[in-house]
Amino acid sequence: MSSAVLVTRSDYNPAALRGLASKSKDAAQVRRLLAIAAVLDGVPRRQAAEQNGMDRQTLRDWVHRYNDAGVDGLKSRSAPGREPALSAAQKAELRELVIAGPNPEKHGVVRWRCLDLQAEVARRFNVEVHESTIGKWLQQLGLTRLQPRPVHPQKDPDAEVCFKKTSRPLLARRSPA
Repeated sequence: MSSAVLVTRSDYNPAALRGLASKSKDAAQVRRLLAIAAVLDGVPRRQAAEQNGMDRQTLRDWVHRYNDAGVDGLKSRSAPGREPALSAAQKAELRELVIAGPNPEKHGVVRWRCLDLQAEVARRFNVEVHESTIGKWLQQLGLTRLQPRPVHPQKDPDAEVCFKKTSRPLLARRSPA
């Protein structure tokens, strides 16, 4: 038969552990704190584990984590996840590229679309990503996918101002009926 689980850490008494459990927002940590509090109260390991929805071996593992790292050791950890496709420096370069805008002779476009940026990312960084990923990156970089209305390169701002001042409003052009 296995030996009883020993809680060697004496930072908190069972009542204090229950108080911490009532303030925690992590449900798994709450179960672990309550199980350890039950063990400290002298409840058998099997019963303490069953009351908190775990196996007694699992409870033993959590007691070891509690002994090593304290209450913070009982928090749920998230997996590190997949490595980012672009480094921080590459994302900064992408941001500068979007802000500067495309060069029509070099890039063959007059405005960036996610599809165009997808091709540019593949060309520059040798990274193949979906078009929607480009949109997510733009959002993370504080940029928007909305694009300004295109402006004709031969537009004359002075003529536009002159036209606005001299044109009659639509209502004035109508003849009285």
